[in-house]
Amino acid sequence: MPVVTVTQVNRYIGSKLKGDRILQGIMVKGEISNFIKHFKSGHCYFSLKDSESSIKAVMFAGAASRLRFMPEDGMSVIVSGSISVYERDGLYQLYANDIIPEGAGKASVELEQLKRKLEKEGIFAAEHKRPLPYMPRKIGAVTSLSGAAVRDIINVLTRRYPLCELYAVNALVQGEGAPESICRGILRAESAGCDVIIVGRGGGSAEDLGAFNSEQVARAVYGCKVPVISAVGHEVDYTICDLAADMRAPTPSAAAELAAPEIGAIRETIEQYVRRAEKAAKSAYDRAADRYAAVGARLTAQSPENRLVLTGNSLDRLDERLDTALSRFMDRRSAELGEKIARLEALSPLKVMARGYSLVYSGDELVRSSETISEGDTVTLRFDSGGAEAQITKKW
Repeated sequence: MPVVTVTQVNRYIGSKLKGDRILQGIMVKGEISNFIKHFKSGHCYFSLKDSESSIKAVMFAGAASRLRFMPEDGMSVIVSGSISVYERDGLYQLYANDIIPEGAGKASVELEQLKRKLEKEGIFAAEHKRPLPYMPRKIGAVTSLSGAAVRDIINVLTRRYPLCELYAVNALVQGEGAPESICRGILRAESAGCDVIIVGRGGGSAEDLGAFNSEQVARAVYGCKVPVISAVGHEVDYTICDLAADMRAPTPSAAAELAAPEIGAIRETIEQYVRRAEKAAKSAYDRAADRYAAVGARLTAQSPENRLVLTGNSLDRLDERLDTALSRFMDRRSAELGEKIARLEALSPLKVMARGYSLVYSGDELVRSSETISEGDTVTLRFDSGGAEAQITKKW
């Protein structure tokens, strides 16, 4: 019996496995465990197990890049590939070409994983949602122009808000190439200067809505510079486009109602603003009139003419007071003078003379004593009325 090396043994076993047609096109069902994706190489390593045993598995980067979902521990899957030997360790393992989720279905798993991925990036975050413009001048609609959705939007806008312009962009809403067509439509509507964009279709099955569950459409909606309303028309489930949009509407008609205000409500709002403006203007006019009157009164009070009038009035009052004071002063002085005159008259010699007395003058001198005259002198006699001359014939 020849002696062989370990490598020869492993290669021999590997050749036997490769020669087995069943093992080279096998599909193995099991639960994933210990899943690792190598950061640099992109290779995926994991184990596939059931209730009794397990098998090592590897999926190289080329095959892993084609997966639409990320495998996770505990996930029940069906792995297609081949069984071979890893010569270095002498271990046989499953070389996976594809992994298909079991139970929920591959598409459902891919969708859920895409949702988690985009949510983790913040594409669905509420803080990124923008408010819709109140009175858009131009509304974009990205949908199939041959479908009912665009007709519903036109009918609603014509009835509800005829002031705006509708910019409709034809796009594929299902089938191959639909995601790219929708993304181009969003960019075109944005470039056309639309204030808000409606993206959607008039309903359909879950399979028909596949384009609106694509990562490409979600990123186009999130990256649009104007608010986007998603109107896919599927009442039960939210599509990824719904989650990424700034607002979701159940139907294109509802989206048109969200995008455009009702013309009657606008008129009522304008009338309210007009009434408020009139009230504010009247109030401002009244306040201005009051200020004008107050300023005018102050200016009038401070004007030279008014000061002259006030000064003249003051002078008049002072003149009246002066006249009154002078009159009272003259009255007091007149009374005092009258009193003094009465007293003087009471003491006047003329009053005495009126009672029969007379005055004797010697020349200009009043004779008060007989010693100042001699017998034979001539004297002048002055009576109360008239006078006379007399000669002194005797004195004593």
